This record gives sequence, C-alpha cells and structure tokens, in this order.
Amino acid sequence: MNSVLVSTPCQISIEAPPGAEIILECDELWSYAKSKENQEWIWLALERKSRRIVGAYIGNRSRESAKKLWESIPESWQRSSVVYTDGLESYCEVIPKEIHQPKTKEKGETNHIERFNNTLRQRCSRLVRKGLSYSKKFFNYEGVLWYFIYYHNAIIDAT
Repeated sequence: MNSVLVSTPCQISIEAPPGAEIILECDELWSYAKSKENQEWIWLALERKSRRIVGAYIGNRSRESAKKLWESIPESWQRSSVVYTDGLESYCEVIPKEIHQPKTKEKGETNHIERFNNTLRQRCSRLVRKGLSYSKKFFNYEGVLWYFIYYHNAIIDAT
C-alpha cells in the first residue's frame, strides 16, 4: 500500500470546461493523525454539477489554510465560478467577494460537499472520530486521503 501512497500526487489538475457556469462548494472537516491532539482539517472544494473534487488542502482551521485551499483550485475554475461556503470567516477573507456566496447550512447550498464529507468518513476508516483505524503517521493519513480523492474523481470520469 505504501508504494501506492507514494505515487499518488498531492495536487488536483482538472481543467474547467470552457464557457460553463461553475458552482463550487467548499467545506472543511476535522480529523487527526496519531492522537487527537494532532488535529488536522481537511479543506475541500467540490464542483456541484460533476461532483468532482477540484481542490484540497490538509492543515489547521486558519485563514492560511483557507488560502491554501483556494490556491489548490486550478485558475480556470477560480475565474469562472460561484463559490458557496458555510460562511466561515477564513473563507470570507480569502475568496474574492464578487464570487463568494456564504450561506448557512440550512439554505442547502453546501449539501453536496457535506454529503461528500460523510462519504469520506464512511469509506476512509482513518477519518472516523471514535474508531481504532487512525493513522499513526501523517504520511499515511495524507496518502489515503489523496488516494480516495483521485479514486472518487476517476469513478466520476469513468461514468
């Protein structure tokens, strides 16, 4: 398994379809590596129509991590999109105001990314909060996450 994790790139490179209206949903979920004191936040950007993950970053819950998520989204997606978030202040400071639409979860504009977060927790046992399958090494934690994202996008591309 380690050879698979080593060969999995830690960046997504998907070009946006030309001229299409793009809606992105961004959210973050909490997990940990080694112990609960080593909190990790998984920041994700999902394209609503195709359900592809177009950006991801693992870090803390700060403005800098929100910036890294935004930088992980290819420019072609950034230029032609509307971005929905849960209104976390970090997003408001990083995503350009003209395309950012902060909404509460009750509005339903981030339903797809919230559903993907649940799928991640169900299919990657390392992300279960009260499980025994946590990663003792950050390398394995990160590798499994990136592997799942690439697998998820490949399944979408195959259909």
